[in-house]
Amino acid sequence: MQGDQAMSTEPFDFEAGALCLDFANTVAWHASEQPEDRLDSYLDLVRWGEGAGILTPGRAAKLRQVAREEAGAAAATFAEAVRLREALYRIFAAVADEDEVAGADLDLLNDHLARALSHLKVVPAAPAFSWAWQERSHDLHQILWPVARSAANLLTGDRDTLDRVGQCADDRGCGYLFVDSSRNRSRRWCSMESCGNRAKVHRHYLRQREEQDHNR
Repeated sequence: MQGDQAMSTEPFDFEAGALCLDFANTVAWHASEQPEDRLDSYLDLVRWGEGAGILTPGRAAKLRQVAREEAGAAAATFAEAVRLREALYRIFAAVADEDEVAGADLDLLNDHLARALSHLKVVPAAPAFSWAWQERSHDLHQILWPVARSAANLLTGDRDTLDRVGQCADDRGCGYLFVDSSRNRSRRWCSMESCGNRAKVHRHYLRQREEQDHNR
């Protein structure tokens, strides 16, 4: 990985149903032996943050400038982002499988969460008030603050939503995480157009083979 120089043009997916899961899904085939990383540099992280709606175009441009001027700091922040992403993937993959979440992964999330919450403030939002992030256009870590908060909200919020966290059932190791919004909780795939369609075609092939064997 090139800490602050290279920038990919690989498109990102923002359909997981939670920001933290979208971030975890910046690796394709995450559960396989050959995962494909969509983030190669801090500049890719900025591009992801802009696509996710975390950064305005102006703030994204400022972060790109800071990253080029402070290459070492950008590379270090990117490494932190990757560690957080992998912890989030393991946390929510465990949730999806109803397994125990590793304490070390929660510790890492909590470290990021503590940093993130120190940058929140209450602002007027007629007719009441709301949370907002402090303006820190130069802080390279700011992309990770909403991600950590999203993960904490998903873990501690409505239990029904947490119970709907799932992972693509593709046997090749797709690993895509999502919140299942289907009425009967029947979602099994990242999408029917990719892994779901492959499974459908494979089932059809197996049925044909069974019929052929039966008719011999």
